[in-house]
Amino acid sequence: MNIIVFLAPFSLLLAGLGLAGFLWTFRSGQYDDPEGDAARILFDRDDDRPG
Repeated sequence: MNIIVFLAPFSLLLAGLGLAGFLWTFRSGQYDDPEGDAARILFDRDDDRPG
């Protein structure tokens, strides 16, 4: 029974860290254009070639 005293706060801490990480990526704009990324892989053009 004593293990619950340690595991419950630890699991809440891990869940909070995961939520904080998700909110950080959401606020930094990493999910702004998912359709563009999905369509970009279909093109054969290389944008990273020197020009």
